[in-house]
Amino acid sequence: MRRRRRGRWLGLALAALLLPAAADGPAFDANALRAIEQRYGAAAVQRVRDWRQLIDADQEQPLKAKLMAVNDFFNQLPFVDDIIHWKQSDYWATPVEFLATDGGDCEDFAIAKYFTLLEMGVPESRLQITYVKAVQLNQAHMVLAYYANPAADPLVLDNLVPEMRPGSSRSDLVPVYSFNGQGLWISRARGRGKRVGGSERLSLWQDLMSRMENRAPAAAPTHETAP
Repeated sequence: MRRRRRGRWLGLALAALLLPAAADGPAFDANALRAIEQRYGAAAVQRVRDWRQLIDADQEQPLKAKLMAVNDFFNQLPFVDDIIHWKQSDYWATPVEFLATDGGDCEDFAIAKYFTLLEMGVPESRLQITYVKAVQLNQAHMVLAYYANPAADPLVLDNLVPEMRPGSSRSDLVPVYSFNGQGLWISRARGRGKRVGGSERLSLWQDLMSRMENRAPAAAPTHETAP
């Protein structure tokens, strides 16, 4: 399969942390990484480096291996509610913000997995960030869904259930809507559902993309863990 054009999403997602890769490997922007270390510590820098290593190491891996590697990588991070972590009721973090601050809520897990898989060559048409109702928790939740084709039963990448499972086996999740950079869909249990417009209709998505494109630094206070 032809490798997708590199740089489109990674340049956004890494938010100027990385210079173009050198012949002998990734070249890091030392000033940007130093700023992360000063604010969040050496462990934050290592998480960002590990992320870049994941992207580069798994470029030629089989598709399912990529999905599993990305799902496992981000599911190691702790869940922290936005009001505790970002001092806001709802904030969609960039992947760098999520990694540097060592945690986030369900939207941050799904978004980070989405952009990482795009950079690893998974077609955008097969990935949808999906808003669901988590039945057992009786609350809104967000996951990433992978579709082998538009009518397929998707694989669900979720921070609540560590292993990937087909959507048909996730009776605990009720899909509501899904989106990616190409559009917005009203969801159904199987297949992509009905397209109802573009993802620009979602203000939080637009805010996220603006911060990534403008390469703005994390706007949140220093990370605090939940009591």
